[in-house]
Amino acid sequence: MTSSLTRPDLDQIRAWLEEVPDPEVPAVSVMDLGIVRDVQWSGDELVVAITPTYSGCPATGVIALDIEAALRARGLDRLRVERRLSPPWTTDWISEAGRRKLEAYGIAPPAESAGGPSVFDRLLRKPLTISCPRCKSESTSRISEFGSTPCKAQYRCDSCLEPFDYFKCI
Repeated sequence: MTSSLTRPDLDQIRAWLEEVPDPEVPAVSVMDLGIVRDVQWSGDELVVAITPTYSGCPATGVIALDIEAALRARGLDRLRVERRLSPPWTTDWISEAGRRKLEAYGIAPPAESAGGPSVFDRLLRKPLTISCPRCKSESTSRISEFGSTPCKAQYRCDSCLEPFDYFKCI
C-alpha cells in the first residue's frame, strides 16, 4: 500500500504510463495517443482519466485494465480509472513522438488537424495527400475508408505497392 509520504509524484506516474502500450497499436503508448487525459491524487487514491479514441472503441476496457495492472505492479493499490467522453478525443492529442512511432510502425499519422475542413468540405476538394509510411512516396491511393479499425482508412502505395493504414483525422 502506498502512503502519502512515499507516493510517487505525478510526473513519475506519467512516465510509467508511457510504458503502457495501446492494445491495437502496441508501438505507441496510451500517453502517445493522448488517451490519458488526467492523472491526479484525490486524497490517498490515484485517479487516472482516459478518453477513448471514439466512444464505442472496443479496446477501452482493455486499456483501463492495462493501466490499472501497470500501476498496481508499481505498488499503487488505491487507484481508479475513469472514462471521460467529453470533450471527445481528437487526433490533435497524439503527441509528436506518437506520430513518429505510428509512421515507424507502418501507419500513416493524421495528415491535418482535427480543426481543419470537415469531411463534407474535403469531398468537394482535392483529396488529402497521404504519404506512404514505408517509402515516403506521395503517390498513394485510398482502398477503403475503413481499415483495420474504424479510426483508420486503408491505403496502398502506388510506388512500393505496399498496403498501409492511415490514422484518420478525428
